[in-house]
Amino acid sequence: MVETIQWTDKGVVMIDQRRLPSVEEYVTCTTYQDVADHIRKMTIRGAPAIGVAAAMGVALGVVQGADFDTVCETLAASRPTAVNLFWAIERMRAVRNAMEGASADAITKRLVDEAKQIRIEDIAINQAIGKNGAPLVPDHKTVLTHCNAGALATAGYGTALGVIRAAVEQGKEIDVFADETRPFMQGARLTVWELQQDGIPATLITDNMAGHFLKSGRIGCVIVGADRIAGNGDVANKIGTYTVAVVAKENGIPFYVAAPISTLDLSLQSGDQIPIEQR
Repeated sequence: MVETIQWTDKGVVMIDQRRLPSVEEYVTCTTYQDVADHIRKMTIRGAPAIGVAAAMGVALGVVQGADFDTVCETLAASRPTAVNLFWAIERMRAVRNAMEGASADAITKRLVDEAKQIRIEDIAINQAIGKNGAPLVPDHKTVLTHCNAGALATAGYGTALGVIRAAVEQGKEIDVFADETRPFMQGARLTVWELQQDGIPATLITDNMAGHFLKSGRIGCVIVGADRIAGNGDVANKIGTYTVAVVAKENGIPFYVAAPISTLDLSLQSGDQIPIEQR
């Protein structure tokens, strides 16, 4: 499975998702500003992956002796919608505050360890999401997904695609229809590529074909990821998800959102309060 992001002695290494599927290329971020820049440019994307990147960016800034608050503010300004970004920064801040009075070396080591732990936890959480979600996937049916909520959107394994992977691992015979997901084409460029790497049958469809297939009886369920989930359960995901959800409901097709707890934002009463990034 593809390695989305890693902490190394040379810096934070992440796969350049802008180049996929044509070129599998990795970039090395040697400063926290590099990390923030690559989050902003969508070199790395997907809410859980952004959270891991933010944690590693904080650790990298501390290693290099940068002002902690400046590092956090710079990373927080990189993307507005994915709440995992802010969750990770606040987790790193809590660790830093708990070590008030400790030596600089001890604080640095602790923050680097925490960033690595966030990555490890994210993979384990995704695997748990997959295990718990797999029983919801009908056997001998097609799963429809929108955008990319796979290993590339996380530290590994994936949320929505993690459920699909787990269902296949449990022996279910399923295939996947991936919406192209305009305008950035995450479904076309990333989801289909990921599934091909794992040998899971995948078919790319245009966004406006989803309604036809949801009515056809072929689709067993829809599974997507999320950038942020408000207190009432409203979900923000890539543009076009709302349309798929409405048509799925109209045709009686189960619609599932696979996401970790770090994607929940209980400070918001509804999705109307979620800041939506405009590009």
